Amino acid sequence: MATATVRPATDDDVGTIMAIQDRTWRTAYAGLLPEEAFASLVSDAARDHWGDAVHAGDGFHLLVAAEGATTVGFCAAARYAGADGLAIAEVSTLVVEPRWGRRGHGGRLLAAAAQALREGGSDTGRAWVPEADTASRAFYARAGWEADGAVRTLDTGTSTLREVRVAGTLDLRLTAS
Repeated sequence: MATATVRPATDDDVGTIMAIQDRTWRTAYAGLLPEEAFASLVSDAARDHWGDAVHAGDGFHLLVAAEGATTVGFCAAARYAGADGLAIAEVSTLVVEPRWGRRGHGGRLLAAAAQALREGGSDTGRAWVPEADTASRAFYARAGWEADGAVRTLDTGTSTLREVRVAGTLDLRLTAS
């Protein structure tokens, strides 16, 4: 069996991150997002965004999961000050390509992000998940993260997308799978 790892992303990972997000979102969010949203995932602006994320430093973490030599997922997480001045630890994106699912990569990514955010001084984290994305909501629930009552509605350009916020402890531990 190939070795599973999580490591910080590098410039060499940017194209792979974009491809994973494009393939995964087209599968998971078909019917929820317009074609323009999917097209933007592989745009020059997206390449610049992920390139900037690799070098963001100071509280921002872009991690990739690999099985053997194949990158299979990624996670972006950050700690920052909210409007009220309190620190917020947030997982903004956690994606594992579906064909690599159910192998523990998502859990390893979340645990590594949680560790990095804890080292920055946070105890709890949060993430926004499309309300209709039952797979992601179940994933976070298995990690002990539950909906906290906050919702938001995003304008996709042709419709709206309702998201729920999940939150939980950053005291996560990797377990053998």
